[in-house]
Amino acid sequence: MYRALSTGAIGVAVSFEEKVRLAAAYGFRGVDVGMPEIERLGLKGVRSLLAQNHILPAVTGLPVNFREDDASFERDMEKLPEFVRTLTDLGCTRSATWIMPTLKEGTFAAAFEQLRSRTARICEVMAPFGMRYGLEFVGPQTLRAGKPEFIYDQKGMLELIKATGAKNLGLLLDCFHWYTSHGTAQELAQLTDDLIILVHVNDAFAGRAPDEQIDSQRALPGETGVIDMAVFMGALNKMAYSGPVIVEPFSPWLSKLTPDEAVKKVQESLDKIWTAAN
Repeated sequence: MYRALSTGAIGVAVSFEEKVRLAAAYGFRGVDVGMPEIERLGLKGVRSLLAQNHILPAVTGLPVNFREDDASFERDMEKLPEFVRTLTDLGCTRSATWIMPTLKEGTFAAAFEQLRSRTARICEVMAPFGMRYGLEFVGPQTLRAGKPEFIYDQKGMLELIKATGAKNLGLLLDCFHWYTSHGTAQELAQLTDDLIILVHVNDAFAGRAPDEQIDSQRALPGETGVIDMAVFMGALNKMAYSGPVIVEPFSPWLSKLTPDEAVKKVQESLDKIWTAAN
């Protein structure tokens, strides 16, 4: 596993060029990438910038609206092959997104089947280019309270992955969602490097039980000690996870620092949990 920087995930608004500089300056091996910087700088320009700073294109998002109507989904699917071709030409072979833990309408079975079939089609487009796709389960009970529940834990997401049958489909594993969904060390031990596309790390608020945690309120990894990062990172280490690890703390105070100060805080938090996991 290696450290990747997403300045957006820490609430720091900088240019892509500045993100790459910060990543190189503070010991990160990768950054998240997308089409805006490629359209602005050109594929050659982005590739050159990354190479000059010895930074990997770690992960990208998904430019497909699979959550809404068929027309929106089909329209975006037409553009997906070119997006995947461009990003993999850059060297980015991991894409990831999240799945909301509640239903907007209809039944669990209908929503599961729609997500399964649309995910299978997305994976089918990505596979020939060598791109892998990760789905994140979202764990907090406070998001699900009083609403019809959908997939919100590792067990449910693995069932979806199995039902989809795509070899390039896996998990975006976030330790906050692992914790709030009452995940266990035994569940982590079921995972393999092939199953994990991306990892997010952070910490939960002190003084709150797992079911009291709020999705938008988190801390830097290791900051409060609520989440057992030695167990979480130790499991990744044991399975020889080879992908990126990104800090996603949703900590407003970070955005009040200078970019260098904020990224240094993120670096220090990663140093702490890397040490805890040996």
